[in-house]
Amino acid sequence: MSLSTTTPTGFEATLSARQSPEQLRASRALLWRERLTSLWAPLVVIGLAYIPYLLLIEFLPESAAWGQPLMQALAGGMVLYFLGLFLWRMTVPRARALRVLRGEARELLEEVARIHKRVPEKISAEASVRLAEQAMQVETAIVAGEMARLEQETRAFDALATQLLGVWRKQDTWEVISGFAKAFAVAVVIRVFIIEPYRIPSGSMLPTLEIGDQVFINKFIYGVRLPYTNYVPFQIVRAPARGDVIVFNNPVQTDVDFIKRVVGVPGDTVELVDGEVRINGVPQERTLVDEDLTVYNKHDSLGWFPEHRRLYEENLSGKRHAVLQDAPSARTPHEGPYVVPEGQVFVMGDNRENSSDSRYGLGTGMGVAFVPYGHIKGKAMVIWLALGHGGWLSGFFGGTGLRTDRLFTPVR
Repeated sequence: MSLSTTTPTGFEATLSARQSPEQLRASRALLWRERLTSLWAPLVVIGLAYIPYLLLIEFLPESAAWGQPLMQALAGGMVLYFLGLFLWRMTVPRARALRVLRGEARELLEEVARIHKRVPEKISAEASVRLAEQAMQVETAIVAGEMARLEQETRAFDALATQLLGVWRKQDTWEVISGFAKAFAVAVVIRVFIIEPYRIPSGSMLPTLEIGDQVFINKFIYGVRLPYTNYVPFQIVRAPARGDVIVFNNPVQTDVDFIKRVVGVPGDTVELVDGEVRINGVPQERTLVDEDLTVYNKHDSLGWFPEHRRLYEENLSGKRHAVLQDAPSARTPHEGPYVVPEGQVFVMGDNRENSSDSRYGLGTGMGVAFVPYGHIKGKAMVIWLALGHGGWLSGFFGGTGLRTDRLFTPVR
């Protein structure tokens, strides 16, 4: 059972003393069976696998070549596992009813244990022994899986707990509420300070990120922003670097978040000559990969539509990534130079001719605009879900479907 393993109360000590090694082993085996057949089990497995995967692609980028296929295979297996569990739960009514009864019984056992921890000095030894004896009957019925007996023993335990612990049982409700509040606080801390999901709303980062991609943002790598401010009190891992894909609160339109690639860092002079990026006068290597690549953009009223661009691989200070550009005749021949101020970065979209970035006032068209460090929410790490053009079931949803080929793709 899931009673705490801290210093045992009289109730827990008595209950443990009365359980044989065989009963303890049977209880543990049942608990593990129930964990593995819980609908949460596939999600937990994916979540646990995500942690080392994120560390690998962050610190050993080349590991993505074998790490991504493994994660995709694991995710596919977990989807089948989830569907199998779901069908089994829906088609075996006795198992479903037994799970409910076992859950109610365990909640009651945990409630009694919590009360003993909270007010041990107010519960007599005799009351603890009586409760432990009845709890033993409940535990035996849980392991045996006898529904009628389990229901009977749980009702008897509930009545005994009300008789002996009635006044404290009412107070225990607030402890449960407190537990939910703590769990909510932990979730908020994770989202605000550690990791946050972000949905790609436009085609400005094509082909690296497509409309409908959902990415996880590393929120602590550059330093944690104080909530409701644009202030980062200290740096945690490192400052933003050239080539990083960042999500930031637009300093010009503060109610909008953008995602772009860092091209210039403080002190850099950035300019574009015939589409080629130059940093401090040094041309950044790029190679033509495809003369006529078809990508899909989306408009609210038009839906999905194709665009034709040239695909290049650009090497930005050692970080290779894909960029889209128009044919040379359609490009602006010269942009810049832009000198990046201290504490700010210069950003551009990978879809160079279709991006509201630093060159165009971050969407205002009012000249150059830089992104202060304090507005940066974090670094994009990996695509965890992709609902874009084509893909699974796209015929039913206006061309939008699940892109399994993009799942777990590192953002480079």
